[in-house]
Amino acid sequence: MSRVSLKPLTKEQQIWRWKILINTYTAYIGYYLTRKIFTICKTTIAKDMGWELGDTAYIWASFLVAYALGQFLNSYLGRKWGPRIILLVGLGVSIVCNTLFGLMNSFPLFIAFMFINGLAQASGWPGCIGGISRWLRGSERGSVMGIWTTNHIVGNIIYKSLGGLLLGTWGWRWAFFGMSFITLFVWALVLIWQKDKPEDVGLEPIVDENEDYGKAIEASQSDHIPFSEYVKVALNPLIFIMGIAYFSVKFLRYALDSWLPSFLNINGLSPDMASYYSMIFDITGVVGTIFAGYILDRWFKGNWAGVCLFCGLGTIVGYLAVIYAGTNPYTVALCFGIVGFMLYGPDSLLTGAAAIAVAGKANGVAVTGIVNGIGSVGPVIQELVIGNIMKTSEPDIGIARSNILALTMSIVLTLSCAFLTWYLIKVHKKKDSN
Repeated sequence: MSRVSLKPLTKEQQIWRWKILINTYTAYIGYYLTRKIFTICKTTIAKDMGWELGDTAYIWASFLVAYALGQFLNSYLGRKWGPRIILLVGLGVSIVCNTLFGLMNSFPLFIAFMFINGLAQASGWPGCIGGISRWLRGSERGSVMGIWTTNHIVGNIIYKSLGGLLLGTWGWRWAFFGMSFITLFVWALVLIWQKDKPEDVGLEPIVDENEDYGKAIEASQSDHIPFSEYVKVALNPLIFIMGIAYFSVKFLRYALDSWLPSFLNINGLSPDMASYYSMIFDITGVVGTIFAGYILDRWFKGNWAGVCLFCGLGTIVGYLAVIYAGTNPYTVALCFGIVGFMLYGPDSLLTGAAAIAVAGKANGVAVTGIVNGIGSVGPVIQELVIGNIMKTSEPDIGIARSNILALTMSIVLTLSCAFLTWYLIKVHKKKDSN
C-alpha cells in the first residue's frame, strides 16, 4: 500500500473531512424531507381534493418508477460530472418540486412533478456516497460509514415528527413549504462545503487511488469518463449480483416498513401499539448498521461480502424465529428485531462501503446508482405481491404466506452474498499469486 494511505492526516485534512461527512449526512436528511413528506400528507390531500385515497397510489407509483430509473441516470451523470454537481442539481430540483406541491390542485400535475421529483431524488444516495468516497481510507471505511449510513433513519424520524407537526398545525400545504424551507439551508451547505476530493481545496490526497482494499473490478479512476467506460462498469456481472442482493434487501425492508404494523395489529395489538412495537425493527437496525461497519474493519478486514453473508444467514435465522413464534404479537415483534439487526448491515454496505471499494473510489457514485437502481425495483414488487397475498387470503394465512415469501427472499440474499464472497476470495487469491 502506498504512502498516501499510511500518511497521518493533517489538521486541515481532518477539518475538511468532518465538513464533508457532516455535509453529506445532512444532505441525505434533506433528501428525505423532500421525498417522503407526501406519504404522511396523502390522506389529507385526498380529502381536500375530493379524491379517493387509492388514487394517491398512482402519484406515489410515478415517484417509485422515476426513482428506480433515475438511479441509472444519476449514476452515469455523477461519474461524468462529479458528486457535487448532481447533489446541487438534484436537491435543488426536489426543493422546487415540493414547493410546487404545496401550491397544486391538479391530479395530473401531481403525477408529473412527482415523476420529476423521483428523478431528482435518485441523485441523493449515489451523490452522497460519491461525495465521501475520496475522503475515507479503506481501513476506516466500515466503522465511519456504519455511523454515517444512519442518515436515512434520522431523516425518517425528522420528516415524520416535524412534518407531522406542520401538517397538524397549519395543514398539508405548509408541511410541503416547511420541508422545502429547511432543505434550502441544507442545499446552501452543500454549495459552500461540498468538494469532491481534497485536491479541490488545495490539500494532499487522503486516499491512494490505486488502493485495492476490497477492489474486484478494474475500471478507470479518472475524474470524468466517457459513456463506454460507464457501460463497462454497469455490465460487470459482479455489479449485477450486488444488485440482486440489494433487491432482496429492499424487498424485505420496504415490506416491513409497509406491512409490519398491520401484521402486529392483526395479531392483537391496537393500531398505536402496533406502530410503536414495529419500531423495534428500525431501532435494532440502527445498532445492526453500526455493528456491521465495526466488524467490517475489525473482524472481516474489509471483506464486505463476508459481512453481508454473515448478516444474510442471520436474517434467515430471524425469519425462522418469526415463523415459529406463533401469533403472540410481542414475541413476533422481538423476532423482527433480529431481522432488523441483521438486515440493515447489508443495506448499508452494498450501496455504501462495498460500492466504494469494488471498482475503486472514483466509481463509487456509479456503482451505488446501478446497485440501488436494481434494488429499487424491490419495493414496487413487494407492495404488489404482498398486497395481492393479503387481498386473496384470510389475514392469518396471508401473514404466514408473506413470512414464507420473506424467508425465501432472505435465502436469495444469502446465496447472492455467498457468490460475492467466493468471487472476491478468488480475485484476491489471483492478485496475491501475481
